[in-house]
Amino acid sequence: MSMVKADISMSLDGFIARPNDGVEHPLGEGGERLNQWVYGLKSFREQHGESGGSTGPDDQVLRESFEGVGAYVMGHGMFICGEGPWGDEPPFHAPVFVVTHHPREQLVKAGGTSFTFVTDAIESALAQAQKVAGEQDVRVAGGANIIQQLISAGQLYEPQIHVAPVLLGTGRKLFDDRDSKQIELEVTRVIESPGATHLKYRIGV
Repeated sequence: MSMVKADISMSLDGFIARPNDGVEHPLGEGGERLNQWVYGLKSFREQHGESGGSTGPDDQVLRESFEGVGAYVMGHGMFICGEGPWGDEPPFHAPVFVVTHHPREQLVKAGGTSFTFVTDAIESALAQAQKVAGEQDVRVAGGANIIQQLISAGQLYEPQIHVAPVLLGTGRKLFDDRDSKQIELEVTRVIESPGATHLKYRIGV
């Protein structure tokens, strides 16, 4: 069965978005600082159909997050914020299952990306993603609520958190709404760079 993994950038004080996140500011006002380590990388530019870019530890970490992925799961908020910027050829190049309360016909884009809107809870979205992915991984694209739900359900195998060297001070925290159950994590890798510290965990569920 495919492994369920997640990647997300976070500030040192635990925020994954600044206040007023939405269509105009997907990561809130000033929140784009969290992903500055990504934008100039060769692997990031390749996923967006562009050439050039830098290589090195950050690039290798990001490249790994794209490899071996058979399907994605994301929340409604992330889709709404990203639909415009992603354009006609989104950077996923695989089926994406969007957990939402808003029914909608499947949306097929260029480059192999399709968006299927799942209204009967995250368990259904994950099951559909795993069926499509087969032996490949299911990657959780965000946001925080989806990651929290999967951790609570014991379904997230490997989270990777990219800690940006910034204190945002306020906004949306990654683990704010998680239940009170204690969960043990095993640190499986730490990669440091000037742009971010990449922390990979395995969850003991």
